[in-house]
Parts: sequence; structure tokens; C-alpha cells
Amino acid sequence: MNKNISIIGVPMDLGADRRGVDMGSSAIRYAGVKKRLESIGYDIVDKGDLRVPTPESYPIINNNLKYLAEITKVNQELAIAVDQEMQKGRFPLVIGGDHSIAIGTIAGVAKHQKNTGVIWFDAHGDLNTGETSPSGNIHGMSLAVSLGIGHPDLTNIGGFAPKIKPENTVIIGARDLDEGERELIKRIGLKVFTMHEIDRLGMPRVMEEALSIVSKGTDGVHLSLDLDGLDPHDCPGVGTPVIGGISYRESHLAMEMLAEADVLTSAEFVEVNPILDVQNKTARVAVALMSSAFGDKLL
Repeated sequence: MNKNISIIGVPMDLGADRRGVDMGSSAIRYAGVKKRLESIGYDIVDKGDLRVPTPESYPIINNNLKYLAEITKVNQELAIAVDQEMQKGRFPLVIGGDHSIAIGTIAGVAKHQKNTGVIWFDAHGDLNTGETSPSGNIHGMSLAVSLGIGHPDLTNIGGFAPKIKPENTVIIGARDLDEGERELIKRIGLKVFTMHEIDRLGMPRVMEEALSIVSKGTDGVHLSLDLDGLDPHDCPGVGTPVIGGISYRESHLAMEMLAEADVLTSAEFVEVNPILDVQNKTARVAVALMSSAFGDKLL
């Protein structure tokens, strides 16, 4: 694995309805991410936070695509930042912020990898469009956008679309899908490991199958981890919690297996909301999972 990591913070909360997730990058830093990764042998450069406008600064023009122009601008800047770090031979580790920032992260990664495998660790599909979204919140559209489905301002960030392919993408931990998302999953043949599959097959087999999909014919794998993929008991500080999620131990096993596969080339950890958290528990879990994903072991 690339031992040179660049942390990029994106205090984005325009993509979600609940305030507070803009403080997620600060909470993850406070939980000691730099020190933790340095302790296991990584060279860490913290690039600081991108500038993100507050929702109060701009009116909502389109209720089907809330803050479209502002989210597009930030993700364009994020794509450039990720691209620049990868040009230097560094691993981009993006911390947020709501899940709309995956649009920019993946756009930057796709500049360097023709075929990127994606593990989308999430309670939700994030496969809505402006036409199907019940809320108009763009954090619920980010995977669809990366697949080239959605508003052209978003899909064309970086100057090309799509960024990734459905046959190289898996969702792990889904348990709350909208009707439009279910229809899209069937239409494009996207592999989804719901909590039913995790309960029935176990996390080891789910990860084995997922890794075989995302690493087949790809140039590297991007991990997009939404902390609401875990059960709210373990991660209370998220904006859209859904009970019955992946356990703390199952999540660590998934990250450990990902580290053992040695295919990870970029990652983001998102949706930490300190306002809804208890003693920064969710950010501390995020840092612990990062450590496992980068190869930390007990022995």
C-alpha cells in the first residue's frame, strides 16, 4: 500500500438537510487520525479543509437538486485537489462532510485510473437523481452521479462521464433504498450486499465476493465509507441513522480484509455529525476503521 497519505478535509453540509456534518472533518482530526496513521508507519500530510459555503449564504433555487451550483463548485475543487495529490504519488484520504463529496473524490481519482473499483459502504444506495429523490438532497445522489447518471453539471465534473462502471462497483450494508434506487439497481445490474446478505453469508464471504468484483480488471479500488453503514449503537453521530446496521466488529473485519487484499488506492470517510454524537464516539470509530483499512493489526 502507498505509505504516503494526504488528508483532504471537506466540511460540506449542503448535500444534507441536517446541520453539523460540516464539523465532521474537525471531529476526525480531533480523534487523532494523523497520529494514529503515523504510528503504523505512514507519512501523513494534512492539506487542511476546502472552503465550503454555508447553507445560510445561498438560497435553494431547485428543491429537486438543492444547492446544485454550490455543491458542483466544491466538488470541482475537490477533484482538482485529489488529482494533484495523486500526481505527487500520494494516497488521497478525504474526510467529510456529507456524502456528496464522493462526487469530487471519485472524479479526481478517475483522472488517474481508467477502471476504478468502488466499495460503497453505506446504509443507503445514494443512487437517486433529481427526478427520483424524495428530498432533493444531493448526498443521496453521489453514487448515481459517479456512474454518469444525473444532472450534467454533476456528472461532467472533471470534464468526462461516467467516472466508474456498475460492474466494478458494490454496495455493502444497504438497508434503506428508495423505489427509484431499487429500479436503477436492477436496470444497471449493480451488486448490492444488503444486511440480509451480511446476516446470511457473513462478512468474510461478503468481502471475498465484493473484492473479487471490484478488483477484477481494475486499476485500483476506492473505498467510500459512510459511517451510517454501521449500526447507530456504534455510530450515533450520523445524520440519517438506520437501525440494524453493520456491527463495529464486522466493520473492522471488512477493513482488515480490504487491507490484506492490498488494492486500495483512495478513500473517503463521511457523514460524521458531532452535534448528534456522544463524546466524539463516531469520529473515533472512523479513525479506528481507517487504521484497520491501512493495515493496523493487534499482532
